[in-house]
Amino acid sequence: MRARYARNVGGARFGPMETTTTTSNPDSSRHAASARLSVAPMMDWTDRHCRVFHRLLAPHARLYTEMVHANAVVLGDRARLLGFDPVEHPLALQLGGSEPGLLAQAARIGAEWGYDEINLNCGCPSDRVQAGRFGACLMKEPALVAECVAAMVAAAQVDGRVVPVTVKCRLGVDDEHDYDRFRAFVDRVAAAGCATFVVHARNAWLQGLSPKENREIPPLRYEWA
Repeated sequence: MRARYARNVGGARFGPMETTTTTSNPDSSRHAASARLSVAPMMDWTDRHCRVFHRLLAPHARLYTEMVHANAVVLGDRARLLGFDPVEHPLALQLGGSEPGLLAQAARIGAEWGYDEINLNCGCPSDRVQAGRFGACLMKEPALVAECVAAMVAAAQVDGRVVPVTVKCRLGVDDEHDYDRFRAFVDRVAAAGCATFVVHARNAWLQGLSPKENREIPPLRYEWA
């Protein structure tokens, strides 16, 4: 699997060496260039005010929203949840969820709002997220993730602009330490249309560790990414 990667806060980013785009969006090249440095999505932190501050510190970095559940995007206050200043570009919207149809609707809305990327969270280990059947527990269901990604890819096209769909994930969950299983997850989801994976290069423990401990205790394996 030939790949390029660059580290971001809390993980590594990797994707194919060569990509083909059909978008006519003039900002697509700026989005592609921002892959070298990105600021990870952080709940209760990377809101629009924080992102503008980050943009001042890092003019060319890729910024991410907080994770927003697809249901909230479809039914909630979009101005509050999705609003951003143009200075924040390149900017990715991170979605949580596990229902392909709902995620497709949310991806379409994100594309219409002008986001440069739609990212699916398959990496958060919190109990609350697990209870909703999304986040890191989705790594146990690669077929479902592939179905979600395929639906999102088909929906994230607006007025000839193709917005890339990416996936944030871990190396595995709990005591899984099988590179072939991790690679099989990536291969299956990539076949559904995801060209770029943002990898927090450690496992997620779904029981027994807090989200903070999950960022510190499981060992890093950057060589997998």
